Amino acid sequence: MASLLGVSLLARTAITADVMALTMYVVLGLDMSYAAAGGVAAALTAGVALGGPLLGRMIDWRGVRAVLLVTVVVQVGFWLSVPILPYGILLGAAFVAGLLMVPAQSVTRQAIAAMTTPGQRRAAFALESVQGELSYIVGPAVVIVGAAKISPDVMAWGVGAAIAAGGAGIALLNPPVRAGDEADAGAAGRPPRREWLGARMIAVLTMALGATTLLSGVDLAIVATLQAAGQVSWAAGVVVVFGVASVAGGLMYGALPRPLPTWLLLGLLGLVTIPAGLAHDWRWLCVAVVGVGLLTAPTLSMVADAVSRLAPAGVRGEATGLQSSAQSAGFALGSPIAGLAIDLSAPAGGFAAAGLAGLAAALTGCLLSRRPPARTPSPPAQRPSTVPPLTPTS
Repeated sequence: MASLLGVSLLARTAITADVMALTMYVVLGLDMSYAAAGGVAAALTAGVALGGPLLGRMIDWRGVRAVLLVTVVVQVGFWLSVPILPYGILLGAAFVAGLLMVPAQSVTRQAIAAMTTPGQRRAAFALESVQGELSYIVGPAVVIVGAAKISPDVMAWGVGAAIAAGGAGIALLNPPVRAGDEADAGAAGRPPRREWLGARMIAVLTMALGATTLLSGVDLAIVATLQAAGQVSWAAGVVVVFGVASVAGGLMYGALPRPLPTWLLLGLLGLVTIPAGLAHDWRWLCVAVVGVGLLTAPTLSMVADAVSRLAPAGVRGEATGLQSSAQSAGFALGSPIAGLAIDLSAPAGGFAAAGLAGLAAALTGCLLSRRPPARTPSPPAQRPSTVPPLTPTS
């Protein structure tokens, strides 16, 4: 587990910085507008969102190592060619690269579900969420500094090299994605989607979408608030405070004896986000985002835990891919939603819109998760259900 988390951190830090690397290359390397850079970033993000379930299904079918090696080769080819591609071709290539992005996060989550006992799983997923927060703190910042001080071309190559090295490292470890008692899940055949993609799974995916919509909106609202106060240079400091608070929240939550329901964590996250708009300078904003940060990693870890419990072993890759797609879609939606609220009102409107999006997803998840699971036509004696029960705290 330690080796997997270490190598996965390298890959995830680079993957977190890939959008920033392309943005800096288009703006500084090609001397084009931020709108043009946004087009490349959107193409990459769309590819990641669509490719998650596809790669997950390939992992279920062909195994971890084969999928990782294919995606590593694609990433090497893409990032090596970035500095020589004209803008039009770069758009299409970015979409393909996103479609076949190294599934480091998905594989790590599947391995955690396979390598831990139910009693260990919550703490392990909390640690995985902390890993994600560390990657968000480090990756984009390193790329921005490197692109400004060295070269955007070199940073693009560096990001590609780190993604490839991380993916190759995970392939070398070849972590199990099924526990010992699940080894025959693939041979037994894939259960129909109606057996596992029911109301409870949709509830979890909705909350995954809502959580990242909220976080993306908060990022934009922070920048807008500091720009209105003439303190944009402090944005990086506020984001670091936000990330450190999330790391602390994840560690504390993983050590708690009992978990909280996912919908409750997301609802609390939405509630503490709305009043953050009352802050009007960087000092008060640092204080305001601490509460948001403390609930971020716990919420994301409980989403991952719930997906692992609801997904049968034979389709865990596809289910984890759907979770990654839902979170990618949330990151794509959050900024436009918060941006529209900011344009129509004030920077505080961005925090309000982000918090309300989280509350709406929490309410939807709560209602859907309380629905009884659908019954299968086959009696239990002949065909046991492949969907593990969702505990009340998930």
